[in-house]
Amino acid sequence: MSSLTKVWNREESPLWEAAGMAIRPLHLLLAYPSILYVAAMTVFLFRPPDVFSFYTDRFALAALMFLVALRTMALRERIPFIAGLSMPMLGLVILAVLRALREPFDVQLWSLVASKFIVPFALFHIAVLVFRGPEQRRHFEIFAAFALAYLIFVSIAFLVNADSLIYPRFILDESLGIHADRARGPFLQAVANGVSLNLLGILVLVLAQKGKKYVWFLWLALPVAILATLTRAVWIAFALSSLILGFRMIHRRMLAAGLLAVVIGGLLTGICLGGDHSLQNALSDRTSERGPVEARMAVYNAGLSMFEERPLTGWPAGQVYAELGRRMEGYHLRLFYVHNTYLALLVEFGLPGLGLYGILFFDLFRLRRRRMPKEPPAIARLRQAWPILMFVYLVNAFFVDMSYQFVNGVLFTVAGMLCTSEEGAA
Repeated sequence: MSSLTKVWNREESPLWEAAGMAIRPLHLLLAYPSILYVAAMTVFLFRPPDVFSFYTDRFALAALMFLVALRTMALRERIPFIAGLSMPMLGLVILAVLRALREPFDVQLWSLVASKFIVPFALFHIAVLVFRGPEQRRHFEIFAAFALAYLIFVSIAFLVNADSLIYPRFILDESLGIHADRARGPFLQAVANGVSLNLLGILVLVLAQKGKKYVWFLWLALPVAILATLTRAVWIAFALSSLILGFRMIHRRMLAAGLLAVVIGGLLTGICLGGDHSLQNALSDRTSERGPVEARMAVYNAGLSMFEERPLTGWPAGQVYAELGRRMEGYHLRLFYVHNTYLALLVEFGLPGLGLYGILFFDLFRLRRRRMPKEPPAIARLRQAWPILMFVYLVNAFFVDMSYQFVNGVLFTVAGMLCTSEEGAA
């Protein structure tokens, strides 16, 4: 008995030292869950669809959920449940999962279910638990700044044909995704890239402390990156959100500086375009072409006709895209996508799906008025900017099906921050 006690003596036994070294990484992850959270968001940003590391994002999400759950049990915290948000999100998850279970297993289908419903549901509740203090919010601020800087750099590099500077290289692969002729970033979709640039730009401006020069540097370059997406919906949403942000949140001096940043950004854009006639032609084509508008009207008419046939149950996952392509008058397509979040919900889930979505975003809007005692200034600023973030997301949702988990992750992370129960100071 004495020998066994000696072996396991903490001060003498190497076994205790080895066990401590093995557990140390777990202890650090449990102590700093916000770092693990932003690491998972980084994986979501760089996850290349349909190529290598296809399941990396799922492993990152599973690791994040496991460690946050372990930390919650160790601290004896309660799992957050906000009825107005948790219930409609859970309802959408159940509808999507039941619909997917009726079909033979398909990786792409389940990936869409996860990106559109499961990932936002998980990240929202995890964010409520993780981002409760200024240190954790600081980690997210740093992540947002680096992500914005990267997306701006890649977009401008694409605009000036500096392909050697673009990484990962799959961004340039024309066989993957769509919008290979635009600045589409790692999302392989120009609207998703533009929405991410817009959301991150607002977040960096709101979360950054006063006197941060890098914020204005990023905002000088942001209009050029937005222009590089060559997407009219992104341009309009960015212009309106910048205008609202300037007059709603920023004091006169900062408003003047912001307007100056936009002007200088416009001048830089003019300089970039001045010596490149191909860029001028691309912009002229994008502002005047009618083809995409006509195609969207055709797909909207087809989608509405499908909804009218099955207004309550929606269409099976294995039939919806092929049926949509078949119904598009004047087009001969094997399949087509809705390119509208709200119409996609009607076609896929019928009125129950759109109803749950409407309830969810109605309650998300109400977070603007949900103030807590002794609310930190950072959260107060974020709450003030929340309607602008929602505006950017919902306007662009008219032109794309929001199935991009990074975009959804950013929005629902901020929603989780606004629902934290912290009552300390910033």
